[in-house]
Amino acid sequence: MSGRADVAVLTSGHDAADARLHRETAALQRRGLAVEVLALGASSDGPAGATVRTWKRGNPVQRAVHAASLPWRTRAGTVITLDPDMAFMTVLHRLLGPGRGRRIVADVHEDYAALLGDRAWARGIAGLLGRAWARLGSWAAARADLTVVADKHLLPAAPRRIVLSNNADLSFLPAPADPEPQPRAIYIGDIRSSRGLDAMIEAMRAAPSWTLDLVGRVSTAAARELLERVEADHDLGGRVRVHGQLPPRQAWQLAQGAWAGLLLLEDTPAFREAVPSKLYEYTAVGLAVVATPLPRVVELLQTWGNGVVCASAAEVAEQLRSWASSPTDLTSLHEAARSWRAGTPDEPTELAAFASAVKALSVKTSS
Repeated sequence: MSGRADVAVLTSGHDAADARLHRETAALQRRGLAVEVLALGASSDGPAGATVRTWKRGNPVQRAVHAASLPWRTRAGTVITLDPDMAFMTVLHRLLGPGRGRRIVADVHEDYAALLGDRAWARGIAGLLGRAWARLGSWAAARADLTVVADKHLLPAAPRRIVLSNNADLSFLPAPADPEPQPRAIYIGDIRSSRGLDAMIEAMRAAPSWTLDLVGRVSTAAARELLERVEADHDLGGRVRVHGQLPPRQAWQLAQGAWAGLLLLEDTPAFREAVPSKLYEYTAVGLAVVATPLPRVVELLQTWGNGVVCASAAEVAEQLRSWASSPTDLTSLHEAARSWRAGTPDEPTELAAFASAVKALSVKTSS
């Protein structure tokens, strides 16, 4: 058992370095709440000022056992869950009696069922089990004291629901910097094929004057194999750098001086309706954005004026080569990104509303 925190963030699948976890924790701390985080990875990567306890990532059975145990491992009166299995286990813990009186906040930041279409393992029995967990997680999230969703299309029928989109918390991001002399792109996020890894590597191969920094967890065996081949490639190995997952502030320091941020998501059911946090964050640090033609991403880039849309790796490479030969073509895109940042509050309005709502729940629990 831990000491009593006001709020505990529980996750069976997210690393302590997860950016949304950091943003939520910081917002709660700004309102005077003591927060503890129970997550995966290294405790040193957790949010500053929080009590952080971590575990190693396990297989699916170990994850299920871990999720079942986490509600017992905190004495906090209010808990925030970040995963479908975690939401279900926490609601079940309350229904069975031990967690009676505890307030539950379920953070649903992805369409769990649609996301399974992006997972190679989600076939056959594993896919059936995954879809069952997705349904149970959605059922539990709708029965939480507060359902937090990353987009308006998620769980629209939940009775106590607020939207917390993946907008940028500027306190985690450096100010825009002048581009470095040599062309450099950056990608920050989960590293896998469906999020553009193959396309990024192919584009780098065809744009030899560019370098690329990849920051994030390498999430699949196929991605690891690809990056091992890249490392062994005499040309690409020196131009593609893999940094692993880093806490948000450290990760975004690497964006300073880059020319462009890459957002090459495949057109999967989960991504088609989403607005990734990277779109806001690349823009907030003053980068041009190169994105695939997902409808909502295209709409925002057209509004903000700081990006281009490319339908293939070949088009990405062509755009990068064009910028390398004429860097001044990037000037208007960088200026548009800086203009967007100048008009953006340090703390997003939705994040402030989320933190205030959780504080109100916490006060009710303690009274």
